[in-house]
Amino acid sequence: MNAPTTAPLRIVVITPDWIDASSDDGHAQDQADRSRSLRIGLLESGFHLVASLPADVFLTERLAQLQPDMIIVDAESEARDALEHVVMATRDARRPIVMFTNDHDTANARAAVAAGVSAYVVAGLHPERIRPILDVAMARFQHEQALRLELAQAQTELNELSTEIKNRKIIDQAKNLLMQRQQLSEDVAYARLRKTAMDKNMKIVDVAQRMLDVADLLG
Repeated sequence: MNAPTTAPLRIVVITPDWIDASSDDGHAQDQADRSRSLRIGLLESGFHLVASLPADVFLTERLAQLQPDMIIVDAESEARDALEHVVMATRDARRPIVMFTNDHDTANARAAVAAGVSAYVVAGLHPERIRPILDVAMARFQHEQALRLELAQAQTELNELSTEIKNRKIIDQAKNLLMQRQQLSEDVAYARLRKTAMDKNMKIVDVAQRMLDVADLLG
């Protein structure tokens, strides 16, 4: 029995919309050649190139429709602007972002990584390098997502513990109030709180808080 094949990654390339291969401008031609090499490398490596999109105000909606597995930013000019658009567009639906650029500014590289770029590749775009770069970027993204999930779960547990401690303090205060004013034992005071909560279909902590509020109001 043959093992099931893995579907190729669905990739969207973000590229400047001003590229014109027929232009006499050398920079535009270089960018067009880079973009062509990138597309060839993606196809030769078995990836599914879903679309090439400009980094504009419609990017969020287009990505929501296409649902790519990965986003590649191919930008030599206005790289920071393009990256800002991509980061904003993926803020609520995170995806690995790989950036190919000729920008050698290390400050921009640090800013890109801080913004969530999984791989920042400067120059040296060769088709045979594309697959290992994207494989590493995907692995890094998945690792970071796992860490974020663990952090979120830990924060949730911490919040739940904090709420539990706060609720216990409120119940203890109400219980002590009953013990003092009605000369009840601790067990009887708690039983009375619990019965009142059951009769009124409320949480014990809510009954306790109301009792404390009334006691504070009456003095």
